[in-house]
Amino acid sequence: RVYGDVGVMFPMVADVGEVLAARRLLEKAREELASAGVAHGELPVGIMVEVPSAALLAQHLFAQVDFVSIGTNDLTQYTLAADRTNARVAPLADALHPAVLRLIAGVAEAGRRAGKWVGVCGDLAGDPLAAPVLVGLGVSELSMAPSLLPEVKEAVRAVSLAEAQEVARRVLGCWSAAQVRELLTRNRQLG
Repeated sequence: RVYGDVGVMFPMVADVGEVLAARRLLEKAREELASAGVAHGELPVGIMVEVPSAALLAQHLFAQVDFVSIGTNDLTQYTLAADRTNARVAPLADALHPAVLRLIAGVAEAGRRAGKWVGVCGDLAGDPLAAPVLVGLGVSELSMAPSLLPEVKEAVRAVSLAEAQEVARRVLGCWSAAQVRELLTRNRQLG
């Protein structure tokens, strides 16, 4: 027996066809529950955006789901073609790379237009340097380890929404993760 709100989130989605297939399986499970006389309610359905194709198709994916969570660890790895488990190339997998941030911005904008929330999970969500940028990009929710909450909360509270949006606009104009980090560090020191 489940008490409280429950949702379903499909991982590693690459396109709309995969969401439609997963939703068919979910509907089949609902029918089986109904046939067995098991009470069940409606479930919010979401997806993980972890590959560039999903980020680029976000406007179409939002037509099929209730919410999206961006998995920044995988999205970074696949966007930058840098396996984070390989010590020789892992340093290249920096989630503050402008290409990754632009994909996040696109998903957040698609979510805003669809009237649906966009969360971010992965290391980037718990990074106090990045959190205000994510808010400025339009992300609705940050998911992180509880131990990271105080510092991230402090970083987000330290800036207004307008300031976060301005910083986000500026980092999207950068050409490297190092340039983004420099800009954010300098901005944090000024604040």
